[in-house]
Amino acid sequence: MFSHKILVVEDERILASDIRNSLQKLGYSVLELTASGEEAIKKIAEDNPHLVLIDICLAGKINGTEIGDIIQNDFQIPVVYLTEYSADKQTHQKQLSEPFSYIHKPCAEKDLHFAVEMALYKHRLNQKYEAEKQRLTAIINSMGCGVVVTCADGSIQMMNPVAEALTGWRQNEAYGKDLEEVVNLIDKEMDEVIDNLATKAIQAGEVLNIPDNCNLLTKDGKIIPIGDSVAPIRDADGNIDGAVLVFQDISQRKQTEAQLLRNACHDALTALPNRVLFLDRLRQTIERSRRRNDYNFAVLFLDLDGFKGINDRFGHAIGDDFLVAIARRLELCLRSGDTVARFGGDEFAVLLEDIKDVTDATNVAKRIQEALSVPLNLNGHQIIPTASIGIALSSSHYEEPHNLLRDADIAMYHAKRQGKARYGVFSNA
Repeated sequence: MFSHKILVVEDERILASDIRNSLQKLGYSVLELTASGEEAIKKIAEDNPHLVLIDICLAGKINGTEIGDIIQNDFQIPVVYLTEYSADKQTHQKQLSEPFSYIHKPCAEKDLHFAVEMALYKHRLNQKYEAEKQRLTAIINSMGCGVVVTCADGSIQMMNPVAEALTGWRQNEAYGKDLEEVVNLIDKEMDEVIDNLATKAIQAGEVLNIPDNCNLLTKDGKIIPIGDSVAPIRDADGNIDGAVLVFQDISQRKQTEAQLLRNACHDALTALPNRVLFLDRLRQTIERSRRRNDYNFAVLFLDLDGFKGINDRFGHAIGDDFLVAIARRLELCLRSGDTVARFGGDEFAVLLEDIKDVTDATNVAKRIQEALSVPLNLNGHQIIPTASIGIALSSSHYEEPHNLLRDADIAMYHAKRQGKARYGVFSNA
């Protein structure tokens, strides 16, 4: 049968002997009695007892309370203090404040047995708790996301290394601080500070996602886009006693999303807006013109003259370079608020916003044709580009972007039938 080893540290020999006899009678294994703190430390290091009974008023260079602290902190061995007078409790309030942490002298066998068993039981529970705590800490620390745990009042209880790296705060610096101070979150669009998310999750009693467009302002002033969630922590009875914030740097994801969005809305060859983005901007312009009676705009539809011949004569690689060069020239002909898009092949469209009248649109068409008329030198080949341009002006009867494009396309084909390098303005006639 397993027998717990107990060390008795008591400088009153008769009392120490009585305690040893009682412990042995109860089935415990008692190490050689010792009367000083120095001897106690030596024996503990040699024999590693399961529990130490120690006189709290032990005489010597190292008193009982100092020995007790060393035993519990350095050796992680439970201690039960032997105390004789109630005055001891006032003098050593800190050491004797824990339940079952002491026993009065002289020790009745029943009381001694209860005190020892309770101390051993508490130690086993503490060991189990510490093991679970260490395992939980190891799991949290091994996560690839930042993790911050708060108390019920929103103050920080722990942070994992990733959270430290992202925020720039060390756990010992952040402990006890308000979450909002350490995990300083800014709404990118509103440019406003986001309130303590832990408090919000605790009040809501449910998992909350970190708001979109949320930036983390680090301790050293860096701005990092982050995302994930914050959740309330519930105890075994379902009561909320804190919150856990899980977050990660989503800079790469944001860049990927932006690139995907750009790819979806821009022409891969020329990097100009494509038909989808052009129609969206045209739709917004139509809505804007409905709110302002004096707001005029125009759509220009361009078709390059003789592009098929360029491809057939010089090859598709030169044809691609030709289209890219045309795109750059078109951009230079426009204001910053206007839009030029490539629809595919040799077709381009231009949206001119906030113009006075048809003259503004025709002047841009002329400017485009002048810019295109300058010869292009591509891989040793000189090419003089021209384009046919159709113009459709805004009016109250246009409800859909496609109708404007249709009429600009009709005007373009009308101009092309008149010969190269011409423009035409759409009219119902």
